[in-house]
Amino acid sequence: MTLRRYGYDVPVDRLARHTGPYPFSYEPEESTDLGPMLLMQHPEDRATVAAWMALSLPLIPTGTIEILDELGAAIHRGFTYGRREVRGVQSPAQTIALGTGTCRDFALLFIEAARLLGFAARFVTGYLYDPAANAEEDSGFSGGGSTHAWADVFVPGAGWVEFDPTNRIIAGHNLLRVATTRTPAKALPLSGTFCGTGAVFLGMEVSVAVERLDRSASPVSRPAV
Repeated sequence: MTLRRYGYDVPVDRLARHTGPYPFSYEPEESTDLGPMLLMQHPEDRATVAAWMALSLPLIPTGTIEILDELGAAIHRGFTYGRREVRGVQSPAQTIALGTGTCRDFALLFIEAARLLGFAARFVTGYLYDPAANAEEDSGFSGGGSTHAWADVFVPGAGWVEFDPTNRIIAGHNLLRVATTRTPAKALPLSGTFCGTGAVFLGMEVSVAVERLDRSASPVSRPAV
């Protein structure tokens, strides 16, 4: 699969010029369309998320982009990333209690916190391009080599803006979006069943490699269908 991706060079400064102050309110028509993305998936964790935000964001910025940037920074610096191959996503309360998680867990925590702040947010699944994946230097990115997850937030004046709290990326061209959903459960990379007499699941291994193509290279030819 080949994707062409565009991103901002200085996203916070550029987006801040087109967005308004916080707190804000969506237009009535926007609220109708965004309704499902405004509701917390884990309302039982509301108090836990609110308490964590009070400690992590003692001073709420007055700009919409700034507050979301600070929210991503709080997750990035406050939690330890750890790859987990088992199916499922930790609840926000579990991630806060454990202090560690995967990109999926951090994305969900960001989404629920953003919803608590009044933002419409959704889950994004895709891939992360790590420039240092095939080099010896460390880029500081986490989540490459497999599917990656981050958040999408509808910001008044800018529309949908991507936030990757795992790597503290905002609207970056290294995020390769494949799908957006209301909840992580609706974005499973693979699902299905098997049946038959004696049918046994033998397991599966998947590896992901994301490479940057030279813009001057000619398109890859494919047979006509």
